Amino acid sequence: EELAGAVPAPLCCGEPDGGKLSPGGGWGEVSPLLAHPPVPQARPGAHRTIRTSAAHRDIDTAAKFIGAGAATVGVAGSGAGIGTVFGSLIIGYARNPSLKQQLFSYAILGFALSEAMGLFCLMVAFLILFAM
Repeated sequence: EELAGAVPAPLCCGEPDGGKLSPGGGWGEVSPLLAHPPVPQARPGAHRTIRTSAAHRDIDTAAKFIGAGAATVGVAGSGAGIGTVFGSLIIGYARNPSLKQQLFSYAILGFALSEAMGLFCLMVAFLILFAM
């Protein structure tokens, strides 16, 4: 049979009466061994520090540097985006010089959005390094 070696659920779960139903129809009281111990309350103003080993600190530091390095990749993307925006401005102006003012305003908008994304990536990198 499939369940030949299985332990009955009431026995493996630590029922105080061995899994027999109590006269009231319930399982009875919970064993004191299973009850959760009371959580001690800390004194007001007492602080607990997290103690980590040197290996854990080294791993955390390495993870911070890896995360900050990955976040700064967006700065390179911002530089490429700005180059694309102004390269397209020059091409557009060469094709149709009469649209100079409209093309320039679109280029400034593209520059601002691309630069903002680069600054956001840089900000996240600094947050990872210095705030965590």
